Amino acid sequence: MNIPKSQNRVKDFLDHLAQDPPQVLLLEGGRAYEREALALYWAARLNCENPGFACLACAACKQVADRVLRDLFFFDGTEGKIKIDPVRDLKPVFGQAPRGSGKRVVIFHEAQELTIEAANTLLKSLEEPCPGTVFVLLAPQRERLLPTLVSRSWVLTLGWPLDSPEDAQVGEWLNALLKFRQTGQGWFARTGAKGALDRDLALRIVLACQRDLAGALAGKYDSPLAMDLKNLGPDGIKKIDLALVHAQDALNTTPAPVNPALVLDWLATRKWDRA
Repeated sequence: MNIPKSQNRVKDFLDHLAQDPPQVLLLEGGRAYEREALALYWAARLNCENPGFACLACAACKQVADRVLRDLFFFDGTEGKIKIDPVRDLKPVFGQAPRGSGKRVVIFHEAQELTIEAANTLLKSLEEPCPGTVFVLLAPQRERLLPTLVSRSWVLTLGWPLDSPEDAQVGEWLNALLKFRQTGQGWFARTGAKGALDRDLALRIVLACQRDLAGALAGKYDSPLAMDLKNLGPDGIKKIDLALVHAQDALNTTPAPVNPALVLDWLATRKWDRA
């Protein structure tokens, strides 16, 4: 549960929200590992043996960190689609009280990977009594989930992991990407320049694209890239969204991430331009 200082605002809000926890909490924005860390903190906060806060040192908190708490259920969408069977198998459990003195917490990490059938099964579970149970949905943007799930959720948006929306270096790369999308020129000379790009910068560029995509989906066109994205239509935006997810995964591959220049070239030529 290593929560970056940049997300302390959300962490503090979770502490306040724990006084009357919503049935469904949706955490969007930020990085995937930040959403995961905050979800586990929420589970610890609702089950800590010390009233009023999450000590992260008691038996319950440690069990949450190790994901072995009996009242914690964790569905990991990073490992593939979250299918209907494991979600449906939990329905009998939802009708029972938690085993411990806290809350039963059911986390869907990368909830956009829920199949339609699994998402609908989850919706049906939310319509039935679930004593002592809370649900947590984690996703890059709320727009990637079923609207009916979002409508039932208390939404918290994590801060975007950029120093500033006006980050000059990232802004130059976004302008170059936009120019390449419009004209097909200038991109490869930029990515091919020696020392021009490293993994950290490439991740920041991808995250900035995701930020502008989220803005376009929310009707906020406060950047040239977001303005361009709004003209693509649902299919084009979906293609770019998936391309950005794949690019981020490639850059985060361990122990040997893919060459960042190759990742951004792939993003520009194989997906971005085709959208």
